[in-house]
Amino acid sequence: MATTDPIMKAAITTAVSSHREEGRDRRPPKLRVVTVSGTLNSPSKTDALLDAIVDSLAQALRIEVCAVRVSDLGPQLAAALTQESIGEQLHNALSQIETADLLIVASPVYRSSYTGLFKHLFDLIGRHSLVNVPVFLAATGGSEKHALILEHSLRPLFGCFEALTLPIGVYAHGDDFTGGRVTGPDVLKRIDQSISQSVPLILLRSEERWNAEPGQ
Repeated sequence: MATTDPIMKAAITTAVSSHREEGRDRRPPKLRVVTVSGTLNSPSKTDALLDAIVDSLAQALRIEVCAVRVSDLGPQLAAALTQESIGEQLHNALSQIETADLLIVASPVYRSSYTGLFKHLFDLIGRHSLVNVPVFLAATGGSEKHALILEHSLRPLFGCFEALTLPIGVYAHGDDFTGGRVTGPDVLKRIDQSISQSVPLILLRSEERWNAEPGQ
């Protein structure tokens, strides 16, 4: 579990309580969270980072999580040139992404950017499907020097979709992991900071999306 700082826990609890006290708690009991991993190998440090983020978020909000991994989609994703040519597994993955209340996306750094299959996956997403959807940005790399991938690559990608990229992203490198888990205290603290600042925005946007759906 990522959240260990009592101040961070208090901030998250206050944000959720405030949302409820103001009468904005008509959402379904769980938020639909979709994690998207751009790694070509599984298990991986990228998957471990996503797990740590989900663990922290789960302490703040009731969530249901669907994991989309390009390593699972593999040849089907590589062979998909248009939406009309995709198979059932890839179609389901795209539908999960397009209907999420919150996306948590992460990719390892390859040649100073995200992986090619990660980009290709989002090339198949509808142009307006992610408007105002909160997106938590994360990445992994071999050293600290690749941390700018969050601002130079990932944030512009989701800006193209007019998604709502959350203000604090998380980057982790090899020294931040032990035994397949995130253990670096600075990374864990940054995860908690991002969650505590983002919870009110996530709740607001998910409520707006829910209210806009037919029958609500």
